[in-house]
Amino acid sequence: MPPHCDTRDGPVVKAAIKALETGNLNYVLIWIPEESEEELKGIFEKTLRARKTGKDAQEVADDWFFESTIRLHRAGEGASYTGMKPAGLSEGPVVPRAEKAIETGDPGESIGFILKTVEDDLTHRFHHVMEKKKYSVDDVAAGREYIAAFIGWVVYSHHLYMYVTGASGHEEHHEEAGCGHH
Repeated sequence: MPPHCDTRDGPVVKAAIKALETGNLNYVLIWIPEESEEELKGIFEKTLRARKTGKDAQEVADDWFFESTIRLHRAGEGASYTGMKPAGLSEGPVVPRAEKAIETGDPGESIGFILKTVEDDLTHRFHHVMEKKKYSVDDVAAGREYIAAFIGWVVYSHHLYMYVTGASGHEEHHEEAGCGHH
């Protein structure tokens, strides 16, 4: 997934800012695993004290709080912490649509966009395999191109289905997605 939860203008930092503005850590606790609460509470308390000592100290303390929150959030997803990214990075075409859907309560645009993207990709892969299917049995190189296209269609379709359904083997289950750092 494009950068998002670990950016200066992402939802984790927005929640951290709200926590600092209100003095209520609960705005950001929802973004981290329960086992990290005590650590973040300590950081929050120190940040609030440091913010009172001057503008420079406030900036340093706020950044420390933001970075710590992102680090704990990413750890909760099983992802490594690679620092707080700058604001304004591209989130790609899906994240803004998905967030808009949550705001408006209407997932239609997001679903339509994703379905159209998948349909276009699968159609392209299918046409590619059909082109490569017309090869001479004596042209092994062309036959291998067909097999590569075949795999690009059949195996990719299978993997896409498995990812969407969370299926493994004969049983199916659904897993929650995190912020996309997997």
